[in-house]
Amino acid sequence: MFIFSVLVFFLLICAGAWLLLFSGGRELVAQSLAQLTRALESHWQRLNRQGVRQAGVAGARVKNGLSSLLRLLLRHCLLLLAAGVLLTVPPLLAWLVSGRGMLGGFEGASHDVNPQVLALLQGEQLVPPTPLPPPAFVTTEVAQLRPMLDSANRNWRLLDAAFAQRLLTVFKIMKETHGYDMAILEGYRSPQRQDMLATAGPAVTNARAFQSYHQFGLAADCAFLRDGKLVISEKDPWAMRGYRLYGEVAEAAGLHWGGRWTMMDFGHTELRLPGTVRK
Repeated sequence: MFIFSVLVFFLLICAGAWLLLFSGGRELVAQSLAQLTRALESHWQRLNRQGVRQAGVAGARVKNGLSSLLRLLLRHCLLLLAAGVLLTVPPLLAWLVSGRGMLGGFEGASHDVNPQVLALLQGEQLVPPTPLPPPAFVTTEVAQLRPMLDSANRNWRLLDAAFAQRLLTVFKIMKETHGYDMAILEGYRSPQRQDMLATAGPAVTNARAFQSYHQFGLAADCAFLRDGKLVISEKDPWAMRGYRLYGEVAEAAGLHWGGRWTMMDFGHTELRLPGTVRK
């Protein structure tokens, strides 16, 4: 239906352009209107010849009115055509576009309310897990995928309280519902460290100091624990399944997930507060 409406609009525009640019088109329209006028006049003349006075008087009035109307339409046909297109086609297109069928992709965007998320919103306070020993963050795999992680800050107390509770709820759901243990790789990040990471190139981060929610304790990078070791690699099917679940749970808790970014960061989540970061 939408394509049909666009086609009709296109044809009307073409007809208007044809009348504006070609005198032959205007003459054809004028001749057609003149023939219509003569046909109507002949019809009313036949009524007059039948001797019906009232019909003749009414017919004469109608004939004169129609003749005047047709002459008016003939003089202003281009203006009336343009006005008709502007008055009818845009509202029709707007009505069609506003239909629910045009926004079908958004119908499944809502997330089911998780009972544990609901408990969080009702005031449940969770306790941060026991910190991992420092050697867990300097293994060969971790160093290859996340260099400079050994100097990252993982202190839960430096995170915004509301964000920390949401993230802890995500950790709890991932463990109890999906069987994934999780650990925080980096939480609060100083402006100096943010600038240092930015100099490493866009593969690490595009954000400078105070352009990241890390500087406000509103973001964290996380990964999974398997057999006591951190698993970060997205090439690991088990970890990739975990990242997808992690994204779903984080969004259900009201967080933004880095897995939806153009430069995807599957372990990243943040709580966006308007006016926090600098553009």
